[in-house]
Amino acid sequence: MPPNKEGAGGRDDRSVTGKLFTLLSVFSPRRTVLTLSEIAHRSGLAVTTVHRLVGELVERGILERDSDRRYRIGLALFEIAALAPRGPGLREVALPYMEDLYEVTRENVQLGVRAEDEVVFVERIAGRASVGVRTRLGGRFPMPPTGLGLVLLAHAPSEVRQRVLEAPLRRFTPHTLTDPERVRSVLSDVRRDGFAISDRQVTSDALSVAAPVFGGSGEVVAALSVVLRFGSVRPSSLAPAVRMAARGISRALTAPVTSSETTRPD
Repeated sequence: MPPNKEGAGGRDDRSVTGKLFTLLSVFSPRRTVLTLSEIAHRSGLAVTTVHRLVGELVERGILERDSDRRYRIGLALFEIAALAPRGPGLREVALPYMEDLYEVTRENVQLGVRAEDEVVFVERIAGRASVGVRTRLGGRFPMPPTGLGLVLLAHAPSEVRQRVLEAPLRRFTPHTLTDPERVRSVLSDVRRDGFAISDRQVTSDALSVAAPVFGGSGEVVAALSVVLRFGSVRPSSLAPAVRMAARGISRALTAPVTSSETTRPD
């Protein structure tokens, strides 16, 4: 349950925007459907406040209510999220290259972007016979253990790297790198080699190979990876294919817009 934000006299000092964000944040992959009382309990908001805000969100389609008077995230929120430039726009450009990479490897293919100190997975193609992964579309994950995250962290501003590496590094398997100096060395290798290999750092049966996707100003805007079962193939042998697909996405992102793709002025 979130900490109580009430000020003097029991007044809740959070703005309406803050309350709305707190309310929506109680939903998660494990809690996709909640009752009004559950939303109030998990958000720490007053029941009367939750009742009013939920009613307004239902009217606008941000939340949906089922026949049992339980609530879930509505399609209107998905439509708004689809406007994020690093989400669907990037995904639409990247998907053909991801499909080609999947056809070549028959392994999990993932696309991610950096959001502050984490990697967010914005697209994924799951191989039917591939190793299982702990990620989900729209999900967040620490950067250091993942191939995508290593690429994004290697090319992040120095203050981001410093902040991430000064914080305790979470261990997922016996192979997870938790020594900041060792991670710094790996990040240097990633910048030099143009790709990253995460060897059993998230799960003990999987590894990933990732490469950067560049934007128009030469900045890294995303990372592309293949996730495969440990021992199935030499990971460095996949690096050329992953890098080629990432370069294809980079070229497509920076290609000039043709006149047929532009909107004519009224």
